[in-house]
Amino acid sequence: MVAPAADRINGERRIPEDVVNPIIEAGFFRLLLPHSLGGSELAHPDFLKIVRIFGEADASVGWCINQNNVFSTNSVRVSESVAEEIWSNPRTVVTNGPPRPGTRAVIGEGGYRLSGRWDFSSGISHASWVAALAPVHNSDGSDAEEMRTFLIPKSDVYVVDEWHVGGLRGTASLSFTMEDHFVPKERSYGLNEPSREPGSLYVIHTTPMFASGFATVALGVARSGLDAAIDLTKSKVQHGGTNTISADTTTQRMIGEAEASWNSARAFLNEATSEMWQTVVERHELPTAQRIKVRLAGTHAIRTSADVVNSAYTICGSNSIFESNKIQHCFRDAHAIRQQIQGRPTHYDTAGQFYLGLEPKGIF
Repeated sequence: MVAPAADRINGERRIPEDVVNPIIEAGFFRLLLPHSLGGSELAHPDFLKIVRIFGEADASVGWCINQNNVFSTNSVRVSESVAEEIWSNPRTVVTNGPPRPGTRAVIGEGGYRLSGRWDFSSGISHASWVAALAPVHNSDGSDAEEMRTFLIPKSDVYVVDEWHVGGLRGTASLSFTMEDHFVPKERSYGLNEPSREPGSLYVIHTTPMFASGFATVALGVARSGLDAAIDLTKSKVQHGGTNTISADTTTQRMIGEAEASWNSARAFLNEATSEMWQTVVERHELPTAQRIKVRLAGTHAIRTSADVVNSAYTICGSNSIFESNKIQHCFRDAHAIRQQIQGRPTHYDTAGQFYLGLEPKGIF
């Protein structure tokens, strides 16, 4: 259903209702919710298989499947009554995005007064709630030295559409704002809030889940692009030539190298995420070494996937520049993913620091 709608998803800059509604109704945004809230509570490796399938069909849908599901694991960090209020509705989707500088939450009676702007809220077009991360300040204006996430009905915020981008257009990663908006204390939680649920899934912080999930989307995009290039080589004859370009030794080498790169990145990510899952199941903890490995494997998969798509783009020649060619769509999506926080080359520095015995700095 998703793959034939890819052009519409891209053109409308959102997942159309006739596509997203069946996804919601089938429970694909409740894959990581605990059983206690009616979710599937899938093992993380199984979840990544689903993300990969959607990523191959359309990067924007794969991206939203990952982001909205991973955020839902925070349902175990609020009270049972708040979790029921929000996630017991089978159509609930919560989106989140990073705050802009100047965003603040001021402590007040019974809760907080929240002001600011949040960007990159993927899936906000089909979401019913938003999550807003903000630094907390005392009522006298002093810094409370705490970051909290606040859960707010989407109807209570003002949505800003500045999502005019080249790739991942269909994610509808819009912004939202609010000014002096009251949020009850119970609809918020701290970054290090413990889980109410005993499941192994909730031992994993959202950071490695976001990293590995978005890397899986990137691999899906690269697979789709490379397959499209392979198909084209079997029918395309270059101007002045007599044979299809699949007979060209340069094409053969580029395909071989791209396959090696893609499979190597995929294998490394699978190894890192499988080890992470085995560790949380057996030990109910996630050591720094494994968080670093997932971060490194995820970043490498994202950046390698863009390189693989570059090769596919080159192989397709002038066909690649037309929007009607799938490789053009894959090219834009792969590079949009690479430019996101999960694809930052500085994550290699963080891994290098750890492997050199230094204190790792960064997000992992």
